[in-house]
Formats: sequence, C-alpha cells, structure tokens
Amino acid sequence: MSKSQAKIGVLLVNLGTPDSTKTGDVRKYLREFLMDGRVIDFPFIFRWMLVNLIIAPFRAPKSAKEYRKLWTERGSPLLFHTQDLKDKLEKRLDPLTYRVVLAMRYQNPSIATALKALQEEKVKKIIVLPLFPQYASATNGSVIDRVMELVRTWQIIPEMTFISNYLEHPLFLEAWAELGREAMKEHTYDKYLFSYHGLPERQIRKGSVDGHCQLGSCCAAYGIKNQFCYRAQCFQTTRLIAEKLGLPEEKVLTCFQSRLGKDPWIKPYTEDTIKELAKERVKKVLVFSPAFVADCLETTVEVGEEYKEQFEELGGEHWELVPSLNSNDTWVRCVENLILTRS
Repeated sequence: MSKSQAKIGVLLVNLGTPDSTKTGDVRKYLREFLMDGRVIDFPFIFRWMLVNLIIAPFRAPKSAKEYRKLWTERGSPLLFHTQDLKDKLEKRLDPLTYRVVLAMRYQNPSIATALKALQEEKVKKIIVLPLFPQYASATNGSVIDRVMELVRTWQIIPEMTFISNYLEHPLFLEAWAELGREAMKEHTYDKYLFSYHGLPERQIRKGSVDGHCQLGSCCAAYGIKNQFCYRAQCFQTTRLIAEKLGLPEEKVLTCFQSRLGKDPWIKPYTEDTIKELAKERVKKVLVFSPAFVADCLETTVEVGEEYKEQFEELGGEHWELVPSLNSNDTWVRCVENLILTRS
C-alpha cells in the first residue's frame, strides 16, 4: 500500500462500562476506573488501598443493582449508543480514506485493541476523539495519556491528532438544541437545569492558569486563562445551549452531580440545587446533561430517576430529562466535521 493509499485512523473513545451486571464484572470495572491516577489523584499506595479495600468491595454490589436498571437486550446503553454513532459515522466517511474504530477507556473494547487494529491497517495518521465535550484531566486527559502510553512503544509512530474538547462546535450545540426543542413541545418549564458530572475542587485548582481559578464568578466569562478549566467549560456550554434555545437567563441553572468521597467537589451541587428549587416552589423543570454524549448510569438513573424522585418528594410536579445525543444525526455530522477538519 503506497502512502497515498494509506488510510487515516479515527479512534472514538468513551468512558467505559462493565462487561455485564454481575457484581464481579462491576467490581473489575470500578477497580480499573478508579485506579487511574487521573481519576483519583492520590499517591498510588493510598489510591490502591482506597479502591481495593473500601470502594470496590462495598460499592460494587450496589452499583451492580443500578446497572441492572439500565441494561437492555443490547447490553450497556453507553456501549451500544457509541457503537451506533460509530456505524453512522462510517457511512458518512469515505471508506477508502478512513478506518474508524471504537474503544472504551476502561474495560472493553479496549484502547489497546483498537490501536492494534489501526497499526495493522498501517494508517498514516490517527485522529483521537475522546467523547467528552469539555476537557478534564480525568476524562480527555486520561484518554490522551493512555493512547500516548501505548503508542510510544511502537517502532513507527504515525502522525497523531488529539481533539481535546468541542463544547463550542456549532453542530454540537445545535444537536442539543434540537433535543431541547423536542422536549419543550408539550410543556412549559419554570426552570432549565444543566447538570454536569462533578470533579474534586483540587483537580480544578491543579489546572489553574496564573491563579485565575477561584471556583466562583471566574467562570462567568470564558477565555484564554480558563479555556481548559472544566468548570468554566461547563458554564460556557450552558450559556451557548441556552442561547440557541432562547432561554431566559434567570430561568437557567448550572450544577454538578455524582460526588464521591468527603472532599469538596465543584459547586453548586445538583442535590442542593433541587432543594433550592423546592424552596422557590418551582414545579416544572427540564434537565440537560451536556457532559455526556451517550445515555448511561449518570443520566438515565441518577438524573432521570433519582433526582426526579427527590424533586417530586419535595413538591415538584414535572421533572423531564432531555436524552443524550446518542446517535442523533446532527451529532453524527458534528463528529464527521471534527474529523474532516483535522484530516
């Protein structure tokens, strides 16, 4: 195969999922996930003890029950929605020019297996797209780190391109706006809640540029100093989607979910925001989760069921979760454009 005929490899990477809902498989997944030093950024020995002696043994049975609520005949939604995205993307890209592979950062299909397939294809370039719209060391950074760890052992390393974030891409925003408009057809909402996955505050401070990060009003504007601050990116995502939908600023809220441990995480917390909504006697809420591009445990169960129950117990009447992008056609076009502009 001549250089002119060599393909461009496209590596799509999502977070990961257990192989099944069995407690053993969930425990295996949790151990791999939480032993990542970019996820729990403690020294190795303390991280090992925390994960293997406390979190994985005690959390796995509970998490397995949660995954059973989520699982379908096709298996894990996060995996099959990402597979659907890959399949649609392949139909849009020239098969003589591109080779698309799918991987999960943790468990299967692995990044190692996907990269091996591209290496055997003798691709001339690899474009790595972590499927996380906002950059964080624990997500995009971890994917990039793992890819570099594996590729650096190759004798021949092709040109590599990493897409670190895409929260401002017009088609990403339009895809969310489409789903929001669909959800707004039947109801008028009192508030619009944008709930993002949380991170420990210490991880945000570690990435602070020139001491800019104050974990507060500094996220009200988005620029050079906070362009890779996860919290600032989330607030910017909210502003841009809300603008697309024409939502009144006073009705839009940004908050953060999925806390783990006792250390402070970025605020405001989604659970606390729900309590505030109850105090204000808010009855109808539409919820977006724009940190996720495929429905998963954190969207369907945590936001769609657990927070809904909490809201209704406090007097709320209607809590509606906007589905994730999954394999939405506009989202597929966004991914296509991200690839084409970097080819």
